[in-house]
Amino acid sequence: MIVRIAGAVIPSDKRIEIALTYVFGIGRTKSNKILSETGINKDTRTKALTEEDVAKLRTMIEKNDKVEGDLKREIAGNIKRLKDMGSYRGMRHLKNLPVRGQRTKTNSRTVRGNLRKTAGSGKAKSAQKT
Repeated sequence: MIVRIAGAVIPSDKRIEIALTYVFGIGRTKSNKILSETGINKDTRTKALTEEDVAKLRTMIEKNDKVEGDLKREIAGNIKRLKDMGSYRGMRHLKNLPVRGQRTKTNSRTVRGNLRKTAGSGKAKSAQKT
């Protein structure tokens, strides 16, 4: 049985505590909270759930939490607001630089687009041996 909650496919062979984390916006803590409120044992496998349990989980998540598309839309809106405002963080997002205060002199090569394949001294080899 394939279980879909909030548009995400939940793996059937994992414990429900872990399987719920496949939904964007649900981590381990929120997963445990949802399971304790619905009264479902966290050690049961997803394939062992009844239709009633799946319906309980689905209603609990849709009613209380912002997950998947809604959450992604809200995050994108927040970033867009920062960019439109012209704040420091918004400018960092625009330039594709680290936003949260990380250093850029040595790290963040991938973010800056300065990816080097092999580490070397950078010194060019001489054309001829003398």
